Amino acid sequence: MTVDTGREEQLESPRQSSLGTAAARNLATTTKSAPQMQEITSRWLLRVLPWVETKGGTYRVNRRLSYTVGDGRVEFVQDGASVRVIPRELGELALLKGFDDLEVLTALAIRCVQQDFRAGEVLAERGTAAERIHLIAHGRISQTTVGKYGDEVAVAVLADGDQFGENTLLDADATWDYTATAETSGTLLTLSRADFAAVVSTAPGLQAHIREFSALPLQRQNKHGEAEIAMSAGHSGEPELPGTYVDYELNPREYELSLAQTVLRVHTRVADLYNEPMNQTKEQLRLTIEALRERQEHELINNREFGLLHNAAYKQRIQTHSGPPTPDDLDELLCRRRGSKFFLAHPRAIAAMGREFNARGLYPDHVDLGGQQVPAWRGVPILPCSKIPITKENTSSILVMRTGEENQGVIGLRQTGLPEEYEPGLSVRFMGIDERSIISYLVTTYYSAAILVPDALGVLENVQIGRRRD
Repeated sequence: MTVDTGREEQLESPRQSSLGTAAARNLATTTKSAPQMQEITSRWLLRVLPWVETKGGTYRVNRRLSYTVGDGRVEFVQDGASVRVIPRELGELALLKGFDDLEVLTALAIRCVQQDFRAGEVLAERGTAAERIHLIAHGRISQTTVGKYGDEVAVAVLADGDQFGENTLLDADATWDYTATAETSGTLLTLSRADFAAVVSTAPGLQAHIREFSALPLQRQNKHGEAEIAMSAGHSGEPELPGTYVDYELNPREYELSLAQTVLRVHTRVADLYNEPMNQTKEQLRLTIEALRERQEHELINNREFGLLHNAAYKQRIQTHSGPPTPDDLDELLCRRRGSKFFLAHPRAIAAMGREFNARGLYPDHVDLGGQQVPAWRGVPILPCSKIPITKENTSSILVMRTGEENQGVIGLRQTGLPEEYEPGLSVRFMGIDERSIISYLVTTYYSAAILVPDALGVLENVQIGRRRD
């Protein structure tokens, strides 16, 4: 038994002879960070967009009168395997722009015939008679023609919502100027010239609309569809010089400032007793403002009223040549506008660009932007923006833009000098203390964006960002 007792004494833990760390932490002042927030991003768009003071809360974009009509995209509804065009969406066609007789548009929509196509199928062949318009509900279609030296030359790549062959509805002698080949399987709707004529014959309103439309080309225009400014050049002697004036749009677009708001609540007990070493109200306000700025950038990209993705002109939207974002696609974006200031892309899209650069043995340049080195293509910075959406098909978009009022570019809109302004265009207004001892602050920021001329913004759509399997 004595041996056993000795063994028990040997198994006992040594007694604690000093204060433990767990107890000591209760009396110590720890070294701590300010509250952290994972939602915060670089917000490059807010940093590089020129901000224009918008007094009165509204910004009007005055433009030279333009006779360009239509050129929009058509939307469809799907019911199982059946696809139908939305009647009012036919008003996006140049020929039917501004025509709003729903009964007639419905009659045209009913006559649109669904056609499913497979990859590699030729949908229109160059030189053959063109007798119908094609409305693409889903899929990719490439247009090619024969170049000067007999080789095949790419004309365009079309995708969901695009259309081709609209001129065939009125021109009985129309022929295809290109060959349209399906790159993927998909669905389109076609409307024949005969069906269109049958509806026109019973619709006097549509007949009058077509006569008005046919008269538009008589107005002299430049290549952008703007009313021409008459002038004479290269003449000799003393000819009579043409008189002219610059006509303006009668109903210019107006952008009203949008807003993001929230009410920040802080208990007086917290504000009074727990302000050392960090001011609780200040830290709460800092994180709230960060969240508002993140939402502001999201709205500038995605808002249907003024967001850049929804307001880019359809003629400035292009499709990738093969799916991933190649240097050729970026060059196609740049060549459509002067003075491009920066690309904007989701970080995963930028990674996809890098893979395409590496596959071609290219290494993008880097430029200094605000003291930070960022990748660039042709000297144009490539900036990340996680607010650009990624679709379930793993595709995204890449934007490129020219900025500034003096360059007829994209601008941000805001109003400064607000009551109780905390930052430019952002105010924090004290709302009082309620019966529960809760202090309330109204935090508000006002903003919008405007595209001064259509070619200020370009979008590369349906960019494949997933890694290809070898």
